[in-house]
Amino acid sequence: QLQLVESGGGLVQPGGSLRLSCAASGFSLDYYSIGWFRQAPGKEREGVSCISRSDNRTRYVDSVKGRFTISRDNAKNTVYLQMNSLKSEDTAVYYCAADPRPARYGCSRSNPNDYYYWGQGTQVTVSS
Repeated sequence: QLQLVESGGGLVQPGGSLRLSCAASGFSLDYYSIGWFRQAPGKEREGVSCISRSDNRTRYVDSVKGRFTISRDNAKNTVYLQMNSLKSEDTAVYYCAADPRPARYGCSRSNPNDYYYWGQGTQVTVSS
């Protein structure tokens, strides 16, 4: 069965850190660009970051630049999102997704329609 599973969410105080993991089973992430999206209550799904399949180029939404870092470990078939200096506005359900398009497309930071496989999401709550 092909699936993505996120983990690492939780409750953290403002200024704290979390590392989200996105583990794949049934397929290799080597051949996919990976994106992280988030959705807060009452808001549309937002693209947070992505990492390309070929050269590991990364992209970030402006609101997380300098605070979040996306990376991949192909040996573990896992992509990570390190989140530092968390703010209350980062509270959301975070989803990872896999984009199977050819490498020449790079990674799509903001368009969920470019992604084929999705995880079930992990809740991140930033609150004191």
